[in-house]
Amino acid sequence: AANIRAGYVYVISNIGAFGPDVVKIGLTRRLDPMDRVNELGDASVPFRFDVHALFFADDAVAVETMLHQEFADQRLNKVNLRREYFRATPEQVLTALREHNVEVLEFTVEPAAAEYRSSMAPHA
Repeated sequence: AANIRAGYVYVISNIGAFGPDVVKIGLTRRLDPMDRVNELGDASVPFRFDVHALFFADDAVAVETMLHQEFADQRLNKVNLRREYFRATPEQVLTALREHNVEVLEFTVEPAAAEYRSSMAPHA
């Protein structure tokens, strides 16, 4: 039987849309998890999302739930819990993952935000 709790946990941000201290923490079961990230960065936001972490977990549900509980007080939308945005820095999320012994092979603290930074640069 397939492990229905397995999947990819992602931590993404979009400083051009939400500012520097907001992350989205979610999970996807798609074969290519970047499909979900790209979908979130569609026409509804002005810039693409930056990926801070995207990792497979045998119990992605538990990892996502732990992170949502860890940052519950910083949740932006306290009415619709399906909106998984939190006022937290990527570094704070990484710290929480480490404190809960979640192994993450790659984590980018500083967002590239290439489109946003290029858009904010003075243009001739």
